Amino acid sequence: MIVDLRSDTVTKPTPGMLQAMMDAEVGDDVFGEDPAINELESKLAGMFGMEAGLFCPSGTMSNQIAIKCFTNPLDELIADQTAHVYRYEGGGIAFNSGVSTRLLNGERGIITAEMIAPEINSENVHFPHTSLVVLENTVNKGGGSCYTLEQIAPIAKLCKEHNLKLHLDGARIFNALAYTGDKAIDYGQYFDGISVCLSKGLGAPVGSVFLADTTTIKYARRVRKVFGGGMRQAGFLAAACIYALDNHVERLKIDHANAALLASELAKLPWVSGVVPAETNIVLFDTVEPADIVAKKLEEKGIRAIPTARNRIRFVLHLDVTPEQIAYAVKSLKEI
Repeated sequence: MIVDLRSDTVTKPTPGMLQAMMDAEVGDDVFGEDPAINELESKLAGMFGMEAGLFCPSGTMSNQIAIKCFTNPLDELIADQTAHVYRYEGGGIAFNSGVSTRLLNGERGIITAEMIAPEINSENVHFPHTSLVVLENTVNKGGGSCYTLEQIAPIAKLCKEHNLKLHLDGARIFNALAYTGDKAIDYGQYFDGISVCLSKGLGAPVGSVFLADTTTIKYARRVRKVFGGGMRQAGFLAAACIYALDNHVERLKIDHANAALLASELAKLPWVSGVVPAETNIVLFDTVEPADIVAKKLEEKGIRAIPTARNRIRFVLHLDVTPEQIAYAVKSLKEI
């Protein structure tokens, strides 16, 4: 048996999703004529209390477009040192936008207004101009740690006081909502931009939507074209995303329960030296032996996982992991 826990990006479309894709009404999205794309953008904007949306092929592109929209060259953005926009987007902050990054050391990737405030540069020719704060929810490198709206509110207030834009990398935002119980509609009052990924826990094959006000999205559409992200009959992809929103949000709690179960079992094992609290669908655990050696042992058992540090491994739960696979994984972990 193979249990693929490398990422929630490995999911395959369900039969219902494939049918929705086959039935999609499509058009040329660069001309703004794809009905499914327009429906998806409008649907997500409404869900999050934002004015408009822009479909992108990846979360990386939607984040990079947001940074381009909210900054100018020689600016600086503030983010946690684990942030995906900094660590895993190929240096795009500097390359695409000519912007530097001020990194903070949050608690499992969660930063606060008190941490941000002293890092906002004064107007001085020696300093880059601070223009943007980026949050991530959930935090990948934090083991799926979550911001609540109560934590976000003072950050948004600080940004408004200093005329800073606030962007959310919502790669796993629906996992955060499932955990915190917060409402998506309440996010719009706090953020200037939100990137919502549909190809992780929700199981769509491709797609992320950048949400913002109408003026920003108009410019973002131009930036997307320059980045090479203007697609034509992309409605087949949008149909999968719409299906995911309609059918896969509530079931995220199953992934969270499976993650909690695996974390509990890992904590009992002698070859595991520590387990990060599993709030959502990500389990980070530390190993006594080097992680690459442990990963090979897991692979021999049919469990696929990714080392994220010398002695740390990540499991990510998703909709393709069955109860039978969970039972097999628990049994196999005890045999290593």
